[in-house]
Amino acid sequence: MTTEDIRRAQLERVLKKNNYQKSALLEILHSAQEIYGYLDQNLLVDIAGSLNLPPSHVYGVVTFYSYFKMRKPGQHIVTACLGTACYVKGVKQIIEAIEEEFNLKVGGSTADGKLSLSLTRCIGACAMAPAVVLDDQVIGKATKEIVIERIRNVLAGERDESV
Repeated sequence: MTTEDIRRAQLERVLKKNNYQKSALLEILHSAQEIYGYLDQNLLVDIAGSLNLPPSHVYGVVTFYSYFKMRKPGQHIVTACLGTACYVKGVKQIIEAIEEEFNLKVGGSTADGKLSLSLTRCIGACAMAPAVVLDDQVIGKATKEIVIERIRNVLAGERDESV
């Protein structure tokens, strides 16, 4: 059985568990993203067909919620918080430094697929602003130097114990 067959069987179990109900679209999409890592166009069409929904409806839901990813993410993910506190305290300069240092743009990944950069409206860490999340670890009171160094360490395979 191939990896694709295993993933498809997992998705089929999720669809059955939810009785192929249109009202379960969000739960099914969350599960599909956990299974596949992202939601590409073919997968969205497949889910739409399974739920008897127009593909445009499923696409609209996926593009409305920032949680869903339509491109394969990098091996490591940096997410910058754009909440008011983070923005006021300079997260924009951190984002620009990451883009320049690693030659990538927000919403994209490096050419080698090792790093992705995304934005979110709030991570709930206002007291630690500006905040950036690197592979599910919050870097509070971040500076561009600290974030760049942490990213370099992660890309080099070092575990960051200072968090």
